[in-house]
Amino acid sequence: MEKKKFNTKALVGLGLLTAIVVVLQAMAISIRFGVFAITLTLVPIIVGAALYGWKAGAWLGFVFGVVVLMTDAGAFLAVNVPGTIVTCILKGTLAGLCAGVVYRLISKKNRIAAVVTAGVVSPVVNTGIFLLGCVLFFMDTIKEWAAGAGFENAGAYMVTAFVGLNFVIELAVNLVLSSAIVAIIEYGVKSVKE
Repeated sequence: MEKKKFNTKALVGLGLLTAIVVVLQAMAISIRFGVFAITLTLVPIIVGAALYGWKAGAWLGFVFGVVVLMTDAGAFLAVNVPGTIVTCILKGTLAGLCAGVVYRLISKKNRIAAVVTAGVVSPVVNTGIFLLGCVLFFMDTIKEWAAGAGFENAGAYMVTAFVGLNFVIELAVNLVLSSAIVAIIEYGVKSVKE
């Protein structure tokens, strides 16, 4: 699929997935376990990356990053605007891109293993880039936040307050929905080829 031009069905499919990413992330603002909203958009990002390739995964991740930037990044924007923009956009884009690359490499041998692996890689990359952005751009502020919350260690505070249960839930959702994702991809692959 990567080498072919996007046909009308693929363009419409990617458009629908883009809309789903925007709506899911906007709705997820109200679902919080800790400081930040949970990420529900990784599933359509993985589906898009599997159906349309890593570039589509990167696009969907980019859209996710933009929505996060506009809806859930206020505390970080107040500290460092460029750092917040880089972190939000990069974490989403790379989560989608990596899901697409991993899916493509593994799907040649086993589509289920490819979906499960992409479902693990996507939240790991998303969370990993977020934590790296925190260290690079916000560490002084995070140390203050940690001390205010009674933590002596800023790293422990980041893992507890920023990642914690959110990451576990995001990973679990991807893994639980793996069979549904495979079914969607199977249908989508047939539809795209027609």
